[in-house]
Amino acid sequence: MTTDTVPSTVVPSGDAWRGLLWLAPLTALWLLLIFTFPAIQASGVPTTAHQLAAHGLIALGLWLGLEKTTLTPGQRRVTWLVVMIPDTLWLVTAWSAAINGVFDTDASSLPALPAAIFLPLIIGAPPLLLSKRIDQVLDAMPAGWLVALQLYRIFGGWALAAWLHGALPGAFAVPAGIGDVLTGLLALPAALAVATGTVGGRRAATLWNILGLTDLAVAVTMGVITSPGPAQLIVPDVQSIGAGAYPGVLTPAFVVPSSILLHMLSLRQLRRRNRG
Repeated sequence: MTTDTVPSTVVPSGDAWRGLLWLAPLTALWLLLIFTFPAIQASGVPTTAHQLAAHGLIALGLWLGLEKTTLTPGQRRVTWLVVMIPDTLWLVTAWSAAINGVFDTDASSLPALPAAIFLPLIIGAPPLLLSKRIDQVLDAMPAGWLVALQLYRIFGGWALAAWLHGALPGAFAVPAGIGDVLTGLLALPAALAVATGTVGGRRAATLWNILGLTDLAVAVTMGVITSPGPAQLIVPDVQSIGAGAYPGVLTPAFVVPSSILLHMLSLRQLRRRNRG
């Protein structure tokens, strides 16, 4: 009787779900912490962690992905800088605008927050999705990385704590917060599943991407219809995210477009793997 050698890159499907045994309690502990101690929420630490985790993981993931390619060290550095400099500038610009009240609905008649959400997508999506250099990175990078990067979505649970403290309306915070936490939690099993290299694993990652994009679409929609403006359909008792208050407004202004672009890149990578 012989035994087959299982490649080290193949991860048993059970491991994908066992990862939740440590991630879910840590997430619950984080949510309990920011709910129990309102000063943490008021300090802006949860939302700041959300932004910095997203930015830092994108920077790290891109660099590690570039190291997997056959590009020269100089080409890797240039590619990393071409992506990360605009991303960093956008974070700084959004942060500065939020601090200075640019996103406040009373500050200007121009729709600053919708522009902050969609402008990075309009500008960033075409070069990222059409670049042959980025395709090289996607082909060399393990498919699970772009999924696992979005573990930072669990920090979106700050919206639930804000709702429980009466700082955000439930119509926005509940679907947005739960959707973000679920997307972040399921990023780990989805990443481990796609690491198996099987059709089923890629299908799981595709479904996870659809879940993540749906969460963002719901969050943006609920933010719009609960915030002051021509599209407002629900008038809550407290200000919603679209009112532009710092630091919460940084989530739609920076994390949302960043997450959408990551989902787009992940779906492109999975499509290329399916073709291969």
